[in-house]
Amino acid sequence: LGTAQPTLSDEVVLSIPELADNGAAVPAGMSTALPGVKRLALLVEKNPTVLLAVFDLSDAIDANVTLRIKMAESSNVYAVAVLADGRVLYTVKDVKVTLGGCGG
Repeated sequence: LGTAQPTLSDEVVLSIPELADNGAAVPAGMSTALPGVKRLALLVEKNPTVLLAVFDLSDAIDANVTLRIKMAESSNVYAVAVLADGRVLYTVKDVKVTLGGCGG
């Protein structure tokens, strides 16, 4: 992502089920209450394309997004927050997929 070394943080929240019945439509959300968030990113480690989504934010909106994602297989999912002061914070969750959604 062209940023500083990320730091694990409990101030970045990743809302995603631990068990996804269908990898074709996994509900996911990421948020943080930290001030000065400039970018949120969602990554799925074992997907064909690791970087799934990037949201550029301004101070006028809350750092809170939800979406549905595709997951090829069980994998770690990362939510990353890039702050105006240069810090990069992330959280990670292991998600088990019972039916893959990418590449059929």
